[in-house]
Amino acid sequence: MFLRLFPMADMSYRFAETGSDKMSFLSVALLSTFLVLGQSSSALDEEWEEWKIKYHKVYNNQTELVYRRAVWEKNMKRVLRHNQGASGGQHSFTLGINELSDMSAEEVNEKMNGLKMDEPIHFQNWTLKQMSRLPESVNWMERGLVSPVRNQGPCGSCWAFSAVGALEGQMKKRTGVLVPLSPQNLVDCSVKEGNHGCRGGNMGKAFRYVIANEGIDSESFYPYKHKDGICVYDAKGKAGYCSGYKYLPRGNEMSLQAAIATVGPVATAVNANLPSFHLYKRGVYDTPKCDPRRLNHAVLIVGYGADRGKDFWLVKNSWGTSWGEGGFIRIARNKRNMCGIATFPVYPTL
Repeated sequence: MFLRLFPMADMSYRFAETGSDKMSFLSVALLSTFLVLGQSSSALDEEWEEWKIKYHKVYNNQTELVYRRAVWEKNMKRVLRHNQGASGGQHSFTLGINELSDMSAEEVNEKMNGLKMDEPIHFQNWTLKQMSRLPESVNWMERGLVSPVRNQGPCGSCWAFSAVGALEGQMKKRTGVLVPLSPQNLVDCSVKEGNHGCRGGNMGKAFRYVIANEGIDSESFYPYKHKDGICVYDAKGKAGYCSGYKYLPRGNEMSLQAAIATVGPVATAVNANLPSFHLYKRGVYDTPKCDPRRLNHAVLIVGYGADRGKDFWLVKNSWGTSWGEGGFIRIARNKRNMCGIATFPVYPTL
């Protein structure tokens, strides 16, 4: 299944579902068996086997298989319970089983969330005059400033994907051509600037590397390997550059909206600790449990809008297209800095 974003007449956005999504429509019998009796069933076994095939899951031994099945069942139970509440109006978003569903929340946070918040922040000032005539909604995908969703895999390289995403947008504005840039180039080569490859980093240091290196290679020239490697940057593959970078005022969603509307996609950090984030499927992600002070994951804001009266940020993730709305999440906007989305926004300048 994949999801496409369609504009609506009221300038908000909705996600239209295409293809089949069997796991979103589990039978009432499976739901009652799993939630009420707490027992396995042939239907659940079938779901497990189909899930393993879909995501090419192969385990080293029987012990690991049993453990992963138990984690998967726990996550399935969480999904069903949450969605039961969502159907009754208790939540503004739904959950779903995805590629990460055989991993515990602790494992996802350790392997996938590699943002390191040790970059000094130099705030930029945005005046009210600049923010007085902003559009009600923005979607930079429609302007061709957003490359396809990629999958970082079991490597804490989210910061690199966030950084290249912001730089791709600026390069498209400058050159008229969208060229996917190489997160692997940043993973392998920005150690001197203080990044740690798959063990984490941040976008400011990534931009510092591109500035000092006078460029970054394209994804096609320097492909992603899902692991740390030796730096093999070659100017022959150079497809991007930047001369500086700017942070926005901390926690100010009005300034962030202005930057998204006038500059383009912006790299930022969020709290992605919660299982509900790992299992997010669709809707506006709005939960009081998402502490804005606990930032651990880097993403790319590519727009904003409203859905049935709920303001949201349109955010591109790097966990593949099976996660969320085709690889995207809509995070509640103007809700006291939900998940800390306005705490660490930064964009490159050319």
